[in-house]
Amino acid sequence: MDTQNPSAPPRAQSAPADNPTRTRRHGGGITHDNTRHTTRFVVIGNHLVQHKELSLLAIGLSCHLQSLPTGAGADIKTLTARFPEGPTRIAAALRELETHGYLRRERHRTTTGRIVSRTVSCNQPHTATHREPADTGGRPDRRPTPRSSTEPTAPPRKPRPAEQPSAPPEQAPPPHPHSTTPAGTGTRTTPRPRKALPAVPQPSCTAPALLQQATDLLTTLRRHDPRLLLSTPDTAHLAPGVAAWLERDVAPTAVRHALTTDLPDDPLRRPAALLAHRLTAQLPYPPPFKAPAGPPPPRYEVRNCDGCDRGFRASETEDRCRDCRTAAHP
Repeated sequence: MDTQNPSAPPRAQSAPADNPTRTRRHGGGITHDNTRHTTRFVVIGNHLVQHKELSLLAIGLSCHLQSLPTGAGADIKTLTARFPEGPTRIAAALRELETHGYLRRERHRTTTGRIVSRTVSCNQPHTATHREPADTGGRPDRRPTPRSSTEPTAPPRKPRPAEQPSAPPEQAPPPHPHSTTPAGTGTRTTPRPRKALPAVPQPSCTAPALLQQATDLLTTLRRHDPRLLLSTPDTAHLAPGVAAWLERDVAPTAVRHALTTDLPDDPLRRPAALLAHRLTAQLPYPPPFKAPAGPPPPRYEVRNCDGCDRGFRASETEDRCRDCRTAAHP
Protein backbone atom coordinates (compact mmCIF):
# COMPACT_ATOMS: atom_id res chain seq x y z
CA MET A 1 0.00 0.00 0.00
CA ASP A 2 2.92 2.32 0.46
CA THR A 3 4.07 1.86 -3.16
CA GLN A 4 3.09 4.85 -5.32
CA ASN A 5 1.99 4.53 -8.93
CA PRO A 6 4.75 6.16 -10.93
CA SER A 7 2.47 6.74 -13.95
CA ALA A 8 -0.18 8.75 -12.08
CA PRO A 9 0.21 12.52 -12.44
CA PRO A 10 1.02 14.27 -9.19
CA ARG A 11 -1.64 17.01 -9.87
CA ALA A 12 -4.22 18.06 -12.44
CA GLN A 13 -2.72 19.49 -15.60
CA SER A 14 -4.23 22.49 -17.39
CA ALA A 15 -4.48 22.98 -21.14
CA PRO A 16 -1.34 24.44 -22.63
CA ALA A 17 -1.52 28.14 -23.39
CA ASP A 18 -0.04 27.78 -26.88
CA ASN A 19 -3.15 25.97 -28.22
CA PRO A 20 -6.09 28.34 -27.78
CA THR A 21 -8.37 26.32 -30.12
CA ARG A 22 -8.51 23.32 -27.75
CA THR A 23 -11.88 22.93 -26.06
CA ARG A 24 -11.85 24.12 -22.45
CA ARG A 25 -13.01 21.66 -19.81
CA HIS A 26 -14.34 24.11 -17.21
CA GLY A 27 -17.53 25.41 -18.90
CA GLY A 28 -15.89 27.85 -21.32
CA GLY A 29 -15.53 27.68 -25.12
CA ILE A 30 -18.01 26.57 -27.77
CA THR A 31 -20.09 23.44 -28.01
CA HIS A 32 -21.97 22.11 -31.04
CA ASP A 33 -25.54 20.91 -31.41
CA ASN A 34 -25.27 19.29 -34.85
CA THR A 35 -28.04 17.70 -36.95
CA ARG A 36 -27.18 15.65 -40.00
CA HIS A 37 -28.27 17.32 -43.25
CA THR A 38 -29.87 15.17 -45.92
CA THR A 39 -31.08 17.84 -48.38
CA ARG A 40 -30.19 21.43 -49.32
CA PHE A 41 -26.65 21.57 -47.97
CA VAL A 42 -23.17 22.36 -49.28
CA VAL A 43 -19.79 21.07 -48.08
CA ILE A 44 -17.41 23.87 -47.01
CA GLY A 45 -13.81 23.14 -46.10
CA ASN A 46 -12.17 24.36 -42.90
CA HIS A 47 -9.41 25.90 -45.00
CA LEU A 48 -12.01 28.49 -46.06
CA VAL A 49 -14.07 29.11 -42.94
CA GLN A 50 -10.93 29.23 -40.73
CA HIS A 51 -8.78 31.19 -43.17
CA LYS A 52 -6.44 33.53 -41.31
CA GLU A 53 -6.12 36.18 -44.02
CA LEU A 54 -9.66 36.44 -45.41
CA SER A 55 -12.16 38.82 -43.87
CA LEU A 56 -15.39 37.62 -42.37
CA LEU A 57 -17.33 39.18 -45.27
CA ALA A 58 -15.18 37.37 -47.84
CA ILE A 59 -15.61 34.02 -46.04
CA GLY A 60 -19.37 34.41 -45.85
CA LEU A 61 -19.59 35.58 -49.44
CA SER A 62 -17.58 32.56 -50.64
CA CYS A 63 -19.91 30.22 -48.71
CA HIS A 64 -22.89 31.91 -50.37
CA LEU A 65 -21.37 31.59 -53.86
CA GLN A 66 -20.63 27.90 -53.37
CA SER A 67 -24.25 27.29 -52.39
CA LEU A 68 -25.67 28.90 -55.56
CA PRO A 69 -26.77 26.68 -58.47
CA THR A 70 -24.96 26.82 -61.79
CA GLY A 71 -26.06 29.82 -63.85
CA ALA A 72 -27.21 31.98 -60.92
CA GLY A 73 -26.24 35.65 -60.86
CA ALA A 74 -22.99 36.37 -59.05
CA ASP A 75 -22.15 39.91 -60.16
CA ILE A 76 -21.81 42.90 -57.84
CA LYS A 77 -25.24 44.28 -58.75
CA THR A 78 -27.01 41.01 -57.93
CA LEU A 79 -25.11 40.51 -54.67
CA THR A 80 -25.79 44.12 -53.60
CA ALA A 81 -29.52 43.58 -54.09
CA ARG A 82 -29.32 40.36 -52.05
CA PHE A 83 -27.26 41.56 -49.03
CA PRO A 84 -27.25 44.79 -47.01
CA GLU A 85 -23.57 45.45 -47.75
CA GLY A 86 -22.82 48.08 -50.36
CA PRO A 87 -21.14 47.49 -53.72
CA THR A 88 -17.78 48.76 -52.43
CA ARG A 89 -17.52 46.17 -49.65
CA ILE A 90 -18.79 43.36 -51.87
CA ALA A 91 -16.30 44.25 -54.60
CA ALA A 92 -13.47 44.24 -52.02
CA ALA A 93 -14.57 40.82 -50.75
CA LEU A 94 -14.62 39.44 -54.30
CA ARG A 95 -11.10 40.72 -54.84
CA GLU A 96 -9.98 38.97 -51.65
CA LEU A 97 -11.43 35.66 -52.84
CA GLU A 98 -9.84 36.13 -56.24
CA THR A 99 -6.46 36.86 -54.67
CA HIS A 100 -6.52 33.72 -52.50
CA GLY A 101 -7.76 31.45 -55.31
CA TYR A 102 -11.37 30.91 -54.24
CA LEU A 103 -12.77 32.85 -57.21
CA ARG A 104 -11.98 33.15 -60.91
CA ARG A 105 -13.41 35.49 -63.49
CA GLU A 106 -13.26 34.20 -67.04
CA ARG A 107 -14.34 35.69 -70.33
CA HIS A 108 -15.97 33.54 -72.97
CA ARG A 109 -17.16 34.29 -76.49
CA THR A 110 -20.60 32.95 -77.35
CA THR A 111 -21.67 31.53 -80.69
CA THR A 112 -23.10 34.92 -81.64
CA GLY A 113 -19.75 36.65 -81.05
CA ARG A 114 -20.71 38.32 -77.77
CA ILE A 115 -18.17 38.31 -74.93
CA VAL A 116 -19.61 37.42 -71.51
CA SER A 117 -17.96 37.20 -68.08
CA ARG A 118 -18.35 34.07 -65.97
CA THR A 119 -17.63 33.79 -62.26
CA VAL A 120 -16.14 30.47 -61.13
CA SER A 121 -16.38 29.67 -57.40
CA CYS A 122 -13.70 27.18 -56.25
CA ASN A 123 -14.15 24.99 -53.19
CA GLN A 124 -10.37 24.50 -53.19
CA PRO A 125 -7.96 27.42 -53.73
CA HIS A 126 -6.08 27.07 -57.02
CA THR A 127 -3.93 30.19 -57.27
CA ALA A 128 -3.65 31.08 -53.62
CA THR A 129 -0.24 32.07 -52.33
CA HIS A 130 -1.04 31.08 -48.73
CA ARG A 131 -3.07 27.89 -48.83
CA GLU A 132 -4.33 26.49 -45.56
CA PRO A 133 -4.07 22.70 -45.16
CA ALA A 134 -7.42 20.94 -45.24
CA ASP A 135 -8.75 19.35 -42.05
CA THR A 136 -8.46 15.58 -42.55
CA GLY A 137 -9.69 14.66 -39.07
CA GLY A 138 -6.36 13.26 -37.91
CA ARG A 139 -6.00 10.98 -40.92
CA PRO A 140 -3.02 11.31 -43.25
CA ASP A 141 -3.66 13.06 -46.54
CA ARG A 142 -3.37 10.40 -49.22
CA ARG A 143 -3.85 12.70 -52.18
CA PRO A 144 -1.04 12.41 -54.74
CA THR A 145 1.48 15.18 -54.57
CA PRO A 146 2.45 16.97 -57.76
CA ARG A 147 5.64 15.72 -59.38
CA SER A 148 8.60 17.98 -58.84
CA SER A 149 10.44 19.41 -61.80
CA THR A 150 13.72 17.96 -60.46
CA GLU A 151 12.48 14.36 -60.53
CA PRO A 152 13.78 12.33 -63.44
CA THR A 153 11.24 11.64 -66.13
CA ALA A 154 11.10 8.64 -68.36
CA PRO A 155 12.66 9.16 -71.77
CA PRO A 156 10.16 9.53 -74.61
CA ARG A 157 9.30 6.33 -76.40
CA LYS A 158 10.93 5.99 -79.76
CA PRO A 159 8.50 5.41 -82.58
CA ARG A 160 8.50 2.04 -84.18
CA PRO A 161 9.58 1.68 -87.81
CA ALA A 162 5.96 1.29 -88.87
CA GLU A 163 5.00 4.47 -87.03
CA GLN A 164 7.68 6.65 -88.58
CA PRO A 165 6.29 8.88 -91.31
CA SER A 166 7.46 7.90 -94.77
CA ALA A 167 6.90 11.36 -96.24
CA PRO A 168 6.57 14.83 -94.81
CA PRO A 169 2.95 15.74 -94.01
CA GLU A 170 1.15 17.81 -96.57
CA GLN A 171 0.47 21.39 -95.73
CA ALA A 172 -3.09 22.21 -94.80
CA PRO A 173 -5.01 24.14 -97.45
CA PRO A 174 -5.73 27.79 -96.74
CA PRO A 175 -8.91 28.37 -94.75
CA HIS A 176 -12.07 29.11 -96.64
CA PRO A 177 -13.14 32.74 -96.31
CA HIS A 178 -16.53 31.69 -94.94
CA SER A 179 -15.16 29.08 -92.53
CA THR A 180 -14.42 29.81 -88.89
CA THR A 181 -11.66 28.41 -86.70
CA PRO A 182 -12.43 28.56 -82.95
CA ALA A 183 -9.67 29.75 -80.69
CA GLY A 184 -7.69 26.95 -79.06
CA THR A 185 -8.58 24.35 -81.70
CA GLY A 186 -6.70 23.37 -84.80
CA THR A 187 -9.71 22.23 -86.81
CA ARG A 188 -11.91 24.19 -89.13
CA THR A 189 -15.67 24.33 -88.83
CA THR A 190 -17.79 25.16 -91.85
CA PRO A 191 -21.14 26.88 -91.39
CA ARG A 192 -24.31 24.93 -91.89
CA PRO A 193 -25.73 25.09 -95.40
CA ARG A 194 -28.58 27.54 -95.73
CA LYS A 195 -31.92 25.83 -96.17
CA ALA A 196 -33.71 26.62 -99.40
CA LEU A 197 -36.92 28.61 -99.16
CA PRO A 198 -40.22 27.06 -100.24
CA ALA A 199 -41.38 27.77 -103.76
CA VAL A 200 -43.75 30.70 -104.31
CA PRO A 201 -46.41 31.27 -107.00
CA GLN A 202 -45.18 32.77 -110.24
CA PRO A 203 -47.09 35.55 -112.01
CA SER A 204 -48.17 35.26 -115.63
CA CYS A 205 -46.90 38.78 -116.32
CA THR A 206 -43.36 39.68 -115.28
CA ALA A 207 -43.56 43.38 -115.99
CA PRO A 208 -40.80 45.33 -114.18
CA ALA A 209 -43.37 47.73 -112.72
CA LEU A 210 -45.34 44.84 -111.15
CA LEU A 211 -42.22 43.24 -109.64
CA GLN A 212 -41.05 46.61 -108.30
CA GLN A 213 -44.42 47.13 -106.61
CA ALA A 214 -44.13 43.68 -105.02
CA THR A 215 -40.58 44.42 -103.83
CA ASP A 216 -41.67 47.71 -102.27
CA LEU A 217 -44.48 45.92 -100.44
CA LEU A 218 -42.05 43.36 -98.97
CA THR A 219 -39.62 46.01 -97.78
CA THR A 220 -42.39 47.77 -95.82
CA LEU A 221 -43.39 44.67 -93.82
CA ARG A 222 -40.75 45.45 -91.15
CA ARG A 223 -42.70 48.59 -90.26
CA HIS A 224 -45.58 46.41 -89.08
CA ASP A 225 -43.38 43.79 -87.37
CA PRO A 226 -39.59 44.23 -86.87
CA ARG A 227 -39.15 40.45 -87.14
CA LEU A 228 -40.05 40.62 -90.85
CA LEU A 229 -36.74 42.22 -91.81
CA LEU A 230 -35.85 40.43 -95.05
CA SER A 231 -32.50 40.14 -96.76
CA THR A 232 -31.95 40.97 -100.42
CA PRO A 233 -31.97 37.30 -101.62
CA ASP A 234 -35.13 36.58 -99.62
CA THR A 235 -36.87 39.65 -101.05
CA ALA A 236 -35.95 38.66 -104.61
CA HIS A 237 -37.30 35.14 -103.97
CA LEU A 238 -40.63 36.36 -102.52
CA ALA A 239 -41.30 39.19 -104.98
CA PRO A 240 -42.80 36.94 -107.75
CA GLY A 241 -45.21 35.44 -105.21
CA VAL A 242 -46.46 38.89 -104.19
CA ALA A 243 -46.75 39.84 -107.87
CA ALA A 244 -48.98 36.78 -108.42
CA TRP A 245 -51.34 38.16 -105.77
CA LEU A 246 -51.34 41.66 -107.22
CA GLU A 247 -52.19 40.50 -110.74
CA ARG A 248 -55.28 38.74 -109.32
CA ASP A 249 -56.86 42.08 -108.40
CA VAL A 250 -55.76 41.89 -104.74
CA ALA A 251 -55.05 45.29 -103.22
CA PRO A 252 -51.59 45.85 -101.69
CA THR A 253 -53.19 46.48 -98.28
CA ALA A 254 -54.92 43.10 -98.47
CA VAL A 255 -51.63 41.36 -99.34
CA ARG A 256 -49.88 43.10 -96.45
CA HIS A 257 -52.70 42.12 -94.07
CA ALA A 258 -52.48 38.47 -95.12
CA LEU A 259 -48.72 38.36 -94.51
CA THR A 260 -48.59 40.18 -91.15
CA THR A 261 -51.76 39.00 -89.35
CA ASP A 262 -51.73 36.28 -86.66
CA LEU A 263 -47.95 35.84 -86.56
CA PRO A 264 -46.64 33.44 -83.87
CA ASP A 265 -45.43 34.95 -80.60
CA ASP A 266 -42.25 32.86 -80.58
CA PRO A 267 -39.12 34.28 -82.24
CA LEU A 268 -39.25 33.87 -86.01
CA ARG A 269 -36.14 31.92 -86.98
CA ARG A 270 -36.98 31.96 -90.72
CA PRO A 271 -39.45 34.78 -91.49
CA ALA A 272 -38.91 34.41 -95.24
CA ALA A 273 -39.97 30.75 -95.11
CA LEU A 274 -43.15 31.72 -93.23
CA LEU A 275 -44.01 34.37 -95.82
CA ALA A 276 -43.36 31.94 -98.68
CA HIS A 277 -45.71 29.42 -97.06
CA ARG A 278 -48.47 32.02 -96.68
CA LEU A 279 -48.07 33.27 -100.24
CA THR A 280 -48.58 29.70 -101.50
CA ALA A 281 -51.19 28.40 -99.04
CA GLN A 282 -53.42 31.51 -99.08
CA LEU A 283 -53.17 32.35 -102.78
CA PRO A 284 -56.63 33.66 -103.83
CA TYR A 285 -58.56 32.24 -106.75
CA PRO A 286 -58.28 34.20 -110.03
CA PRO A 287 -61.07 36.75 -110.56
CA PRO A 288 -63.92 35.91 -112.96
CA PHE A 289 -63.34 36.58 -116.64
CA LYS A 290 -64.58 39.94 -117.89
CA ALA A 291 -65.21 40.58 -121.55
CA PRO A 292 -63.25 43.49 -122.86
CA ALA A 293 -65.36 46.65 -122.97
CA GLY A 294 -66.19 48.16 -126.38
CA PRO A 295 -65.05 51.54 -127.53
CA PRO A 296 -66.61 54.44 -125.65
CA PRO A 297 -69.52 56.25 -127.35
CA PRO A 298 -68.61 59.33 -129.37
CA ARG A 299 -68.87 62.64 -127.65
CA TYR A 300 -70.30 65.40 -129.89
CA GLU A 301 -69.83 69.08 -129.52
CA VAL A 302 -72.54 71.38 -128.18
CA ARG A 303 -74.70 73.04 -130.86
CA ASN A 304 -77.67 75.43 -130.81
CA CYS A 305 -81.05 74.18 -131.90
CA ASP A 306 -82.44 75.96 -134.99
CA GLY A 307 -85.97 75.77 -133.57
CA CYS A 308 -85.61 76.82 -129.89
CA ASP A 309 -82.04 78.03 -129.86
CA ARG A 310 -81.26 75.64 -126.98
CA GLY A 311 -77.86 74.01 -126.68
CA PHE A 312 -77.65 70.24 -127.28
CA ARG A 313 -75.11 67.59 -128.34
CA ALA A 314 -75.64 65.87 -131.67
CA SER A 315 -73.90 65.04 -134.89
CA GLU A 316 -73.52 67.50 -137.68
CA THR A 317 -76.53 66.06 -139.50
CA GLU A 318 -78.91 67.04 -136.71
CA ASP A 319 -79.91 70.73 -136.53
CA ARG A 320 -82.78 70.49 -134.06
CA CYS A 321 -82.96 69.14 -130.51
CA ARG A 322 -85.04 66.14 -129.50
CA ASP A 323 -88.04 68.16 -128.35
CA CYS A 324 -88.23 70.07 -131.61
CA ARG A 325 -87.96 66.89 -133.64
CA THR A 326 -90.77 65.30 -131.61
CA ALA A 327 -93.03 68.34 -132.04
CA ALA A 328 -92.44 68.41 -135.80
CA HIS A 329 -93.17 64.65 -136.15
CA PRO A 330 -95.76 63.74 -133.50
